[in-house]
Amino acid sequence: MAIEVKIKKKLGDFVLDTEWKSSSRRLGILGSSGCGKSMTLKCIAGIEMPDRGRIAADGHTLYNGSVNLEPQKRRIGYLFQNYALFPNMCVRKNVMAGIKGIRKERERTAERMIDRFCLRGLENLLPGELSGGQQQRTALARIMASEPEVILLDEPFSALDEFLKDKLQQEMMGMLKDYEGTVILVSHSRDEIYRFSEELIVMDAGKTVCQGKTREIFAKPEWKEAAKLTGCKNIVAAEREDAHRLRIPGWGITLILRREIPEAVCWAGIRAHDFVPVWAKEGWMPEKASGENEAGEKAAAGENQETRNRRIPVTISSISELPFERKYFLKSPAEGEDICWFVQRETLGILERKGLPDYLEIPEGKLLLLK
Repeated sequence: MAIEVKIKKKLGDFVLDTEWKSSSRRLGILGSSGCGKSMTLKCIAGIEMPDRGRIAADGHTLYNGSVNLEPQKRRIGYLFQNYALFPNMCVRKNVMAGIKGIRKERERTAERMIDRFCLRGLENLLPGELSGGQQQRTALARIMASEPEVILLDEPFSALDEFLKDKLQQEMMGMLKDYEGTVILVSHSRDEIYRFSEELIVMDAGKTVCQGKTREIFAKPEWKEAAKLTGCKNIVAAEREDAHRLRIPGWGITLILRREIPEAVCWAGIRAHDFVPVWAKEGWMPEKASGENEAGEKAAAGENQETRNRRIPVTISSISELPFERKYFLKSPAEGEDICWFVQRETLGILERKGLPDYLEIPEGKLLLLK
């Protein structure tokens, strides 16, 4: 099913102005708090009405200014952050609340949903007597009982601790595994989005920044905001000097790259785990192989020069110890922003033996060139 969204809505000083189209079964919308992602879901569901634009599902118009279908007629299920169960209704009645038809048919459908979502034995309990996972399953059972074509998940894990969040997300993914409709998850958690979605939309300040396959955007984000939201800790202003030279004043280096630098690039980034430590006492030049010829020496020297241009001298600003990694916040001679370097526990032994490296090297393949 194709979902089309092209809407504008003004709320005080904030303007939601987003446009995208997707046919993916699992779509993620990633953005920081207040960027408009939840408002986008509410407009798709019919809970909020845009000022203008168009929303369509499978070619059928849900909203275009003159047409504005009621939420009940859109065949869209909406899972709120707090699940929005009726507190004075038991599990069975909560599930039945999402079903149309005569009572006996509603009861039969509710029983099927109770079995499907492993709620047998809980059907007479009130929401306040359920665990978080049981509440989530009840809310999903109510949604699925109405046979929606689209399910909207509005940050359903945001208020949970990490252990429970991971557990409930895995449960939800299992429960939705056989659902053939479209599911849209909005979140500010990159981990949730990465695990769940096959296609990703990145939003910032009410606008669509970029859209594409989730793993491709995480691997090579082209926009600064996309890199930031997908976890890049080191993003600095950059100046393109020519097709292969990029000056980074904040790090005090000019990179000479083999790949061509797009003209629109004005930021550079590298993820905190991707630096390579270098110790000066180990020398700059690679060891020469026996019988290396003059051409080989020149090639090695050229390669070594390229490598040297990607090395940043660093000193410690602060260290943060975590259970499974150590986070270094380092300063470069340019006295720009701190450089974040994260070291996994299994490699900390090298630092214990050698001490802090004199330089951090930027592998060209790990450098993000950003608009």
